[in-house]
Amino acid sequence: MGGELLTIGAFARASRLSPKALRLYDELGLLTPAHVDPHSGYRHYAPAQLERARLVAWLRRLGMPLARIREVCELAPGAAAGAVAAYWAQVEADVAARRELAAFLVDQLKRRDPTMTEHHDAVGPLTLRCAALTDRGLVRAVNQDAAFAGRHLLAVADGYGPKGGPAALAAIEALKLLEGQEVAEVDLLAALEEAALRAHRDAPTGDEATGSTLTALLRAGSRLALLHIGDSRAYVLRDSGLFRITHDHSVVQSLIDEGRLTPEEAPMHPQRALLLRSLDAGEEFAPDLELLDARPGERYLLCTDGLTGVVPPEAIQEVLAAADTPQQAVAALISRTHEAGAPDNVGCVVADVVEGVEGGEGV
Repeated sequence: MGGELLTIGAFARASRLSPKALRLYDELGLLTPAHVDPHSGYRHYAPAQLERARLVAWLRRLGMPLARIREVCELAPGAAAGAVAAYWAQVEADVAARRELAAFLVDQLKRRDPTMTEHHDAVGPLTLRCAALTDRGLVRAVNQDAAFAGRHLLAVADGYGPKGGPAALAAIEALKLLEGQEVAEVDLLAALEEAALRAHRDAPTGDEATGSTLTALLRAGSRLALLHIGDSRAYVLRDSGLFRITHDHSVVQSLIDEGRLTPEEAPMHPQRALLLRSLDAGEEFAPDLELLDARPGERYLLCTDGLTGVVPPEAIQEVLAAADTPQQAVAALISRTHEAGAPDNVGCVVADVVEGVEGGEGV
């Protein structure tokens, strides 16, 4: 490296990195000094190292993790540019997802504050107008998805393995027992969890891994209990937009959460169907449970990954917003999967929250 060596102080000023940061980056092997005095331990840097140091400073300002900065710094300029662009696209996607979640949580919390919103039970009972539909798709030989839509219960299940179809049906049947019971708001979550636990314990087994996802909503009054395990999903359409209210229990989702995979790459990942949690007759039963406040005018969607794997969220929102009835909505959503090739079974339930009107069972 040519040129007179710079002291750590002079190099810090030129690179806009603090001496403390420079010492850390040296320890991590990210920015090694050109020379370290064997007696005093003083670090000296070459002027040619300023370009790398400034790149490190800029990447840190972007919030890039140090491990990823090390990878970028070892790349050729063109490849480094691509890596930075990919990182920032991931950041923007994460921010958008958190923005949607924040808006949903703000709305939910406002509803629970009596000073900010009126409790609709004082006006009249809320009911569900709903429809359910499953489809084999255009590739699979059999349909292993199941769905149910009733006045109190909505549910979808996606079976897998040699006995996946029976597993999905068994999960739905276990929950359907709740449809004929009067469940108080305070008991919603416990009742739904107990029914799903029975389905988990009774799940059929096969020579290979067999099991099912399960995503369900159980209503009493103006409250909805949400139970979710696997990679089927639940969404709610409100005036402020479409919100996804479940989180996939899958290998691919864990890679997205860790920043090792982008949402755009997920559909092509070889392990996209591998679940971390499901109903599989094993000892582990760890569903997500949540209590939601429903309001008239909301439209809920429960669906298997046969829909979300090929139809993007903006298209799902477009269909849900345009359909006049839940029956039209489920038919249009499955039609969209056929337009995209329908490589998997599809199951979906759409329910409108209405006030003072009896909801009927779905198709």
